[in-house]
Amino acid sequence: MMLSDAETWARALDELSPGIHPVDRVATRVWFRFFPLRLAEAVAGTTDLAVLERTLRLEGRYRLADQVDSSHWFLYGHRYWDAVTALMASTDVGGAVPIVSVVRELASQAADAVRADVSLLVGISAVAVMTRQQVGNRAFGLPVQQGAGVSRLLKSPDEICSSRTVDDAQGVFGIFRGDRRRYSVWFDERRSDGRFPIVNQQHLTTAAAADLREYPYDRGYSQHGAIPAQCRSGSCGTCWIGVLGGAERLSEVERLEARRLKECGYLDDAEGTPHIRLACMARAAGNVTIVIPPWNGFIGRR
Repeated sequence: MMLSDAETWARALDELSPGIHPVDRVATRVWFRFFPLRLAEAVAGTTDLAVLERTLRLEGRYRLADQVDSSHWFLYGHRYWDAVTALMASTDVGGAVPIVSVVRELASQAADAVRADVSLLVGISAVAVMTRQQVGNRAFGLPVQQGAGVSRLLKSPDEICSSRTVDDAQGVFGIFRGDRRRYSVWFDERRSDGRFPIVNQQHLTTAAAADLREYPYDRGYSQHGAIPAQCRSGSCGTCWIGVLGGAERLSEVERLEARRLKECGYLDDAEGTPHIRLACMARAAGNVTIVIPPWNGFIGRR
């Protein structure tokens, strides 16, 4: 398959985005931020992985090769992964054909195979093509990882989109709560308990820390709360998240957060309303739907 650079992929995503169903339009871009091409290139190009990990302060599961079938669990199109990858394994989707054409053709064929609207397949098809570029053909010849295709978003695409726009009801006396209004931060839409409460204008990490359920992390540390965090002051970069819904209900990105996001490599200058945030800097004024990446680091230093 013809390999494309990060800029070519960025332009391709801009062109593909209008054809992606709203349920996965932001989620697709978030996935590409979670597994950026430049990180894969850095890993492939190093002769000493331990030194690279120390230099970029990489923690957690940052290698896409270790989670080929599960990295995109938060896309609605995740349920079509087997159909998409089966086509990639049996069809030459590369050559000199532009990325946009490759993704659209793959999505069209997969949509016919599963009898679904093609807009639901475009995002996951883009993910599949990028995965193949980063990991190679061997990624699609391996058995599906245990449990990778089992847990899915249960509502319909339109129901999911609608639920991401609605705030929790405040009850009969909600009008008197003022700044004490309570909302929900959803971090796993597959689970009925995949959320924690947040008070109006509270930072996401502060609210997450009040969730006393245990959440194990592969980042050298563990603590209460769904969102990994160390410093809670914008310094460590460990609490970066993707925002699937409710980005407009979060406080604006201030100078410190913008600088840290750029240093970490999580944010591009051209991005308008960011869908990657530092949870310790973002305050909520309504329901928010997020997804937590499996790693963190400072790839902006590369």
